[in-house]
Amino acid sequence: MPRSVNSVAKRARRKKVLKQAKGYFGRRKNVWTVAKNAVDKAMLYAYRDRKTKKRNFRSLWIMRINAGARMHGMSYSQFMGQVKAAGIELNRKVLADLAMNHPDAFEAIVKKVK
Repeated sequence: MPRSVNSVAKRARRKKVLKQAKGYFGRRKNVWTVAKNAVDKAMLYAYRDRKTKKRNFRSLWIMRINAGARMHGMSYSQFMGQVKAAGIELNRKVLADLAMNHPDAFEAIVKKVK
C-alpha cells in the first residue's frame, strides 16, 4: 500500500507561514525554507519584546516623574517615598502623565507631600 501524505494540511501550513512573512525583504517572503526561519525568529522577538516593552515604559515613566519632581526641588526617590508615606495611591503611569501633560496637578501633589 502506498504511503499516505496529507498534502492539504502541508499546503495550508506553508501558506500560513508565507502569509506571516508577507512584507519581508527578498527570499524571506516567498521561499519556504527561508521564510519559515524568518517567521520563527520574528515570533521569538515578538514574544521577548512584549515583556521588554513593559520594562521600557516603566523606565520612561520614572524618567518623567524624576524630571517633574526635580522641577520642584526633589529627587525621584524622595518624591516616591513621600507619596507612599502620604498614602497617595497613584501609580507611576498616572504620575508620569500628570508630570508631562498636567504640570499644575503634579505641582499640587508635590505640595501635598512636602
